[in-house]
Amino acid sequence: MTFEVPAHRLQAARPAGRIRQKNEQAIIQAAEDEFARHGFKGTSMNTIALNAGLPKANLHYYFTNKLGLYVAVLSNIIELWDSTFNTLSADDDPAEALSRYIRAKMEFSRRNPQASRIFAMEIISGGQCLTDYFSQDYRDWFKGRAAVFESWMNAGKMDRLDPVHLIFLLWGSTQHYADFSTQICQVTGRSRLTKQDMEDASNNLIHIILKGCGLTPPN
Repeated sequence: MTFEVPAHRLQAARPAGRIRQKNEQAIIQAAEDEFARHGFKGTSMNTIALNAGLPKANLHYYFTNKLGLYVAVLSNIIELWDSTFNTLSADDDPAEALSRYIRAKMEFSRRNPQASRIFAMEIISGGQCLTDYFSQDYRDWFKGRAAVFESWMNAGKMDRLDPVHLIFLLWGSTQHYADFSTQICQVTGRSRLTKQDMEDASNNLIHIILKGCGLTPPN
């Protein structure tokens, strides 16, 4: 069933929607900073509200408790990652599609490193807060993504290999540059990873992964 917003309410609804979105984004960003720095247990809602520039009462209006906010931060980064993966289609050229996906994931790692680290820490600690998120629906979604790779292989577009392990490789290699940037900087003698560093890393990942799939990296 589709619901329509009456014309006389449309102008009033838009500002409220923008304000809500702006406040939620500010809360999520402040929460990312705190959870990345202090972990779940060491983070307080008071500090998040202060850093978001909102009264604590407003914070609880959007997120009832700290656990709900923590899960929202985790869900936000997963949905960012997955939204890009949703665009893969059996009709795509795999070399072009995988190159775009790797670049998009690396850009997420550059722009959202703290969220990626929070996710990694949650998974390493057992992922209890994501049990509901990784439900049968998510497993079905994952199988659908693997089926795209199967269709490419069946069509002779790429070498035959296990699509599940290929997806894990894509996820792990691109998220590595956010989760382990400190190690990368220590080894390479950099103070931080620049946009050019991430671009160079993307080019190398595309070359290595696509060649391993029997694909020619696009120019």
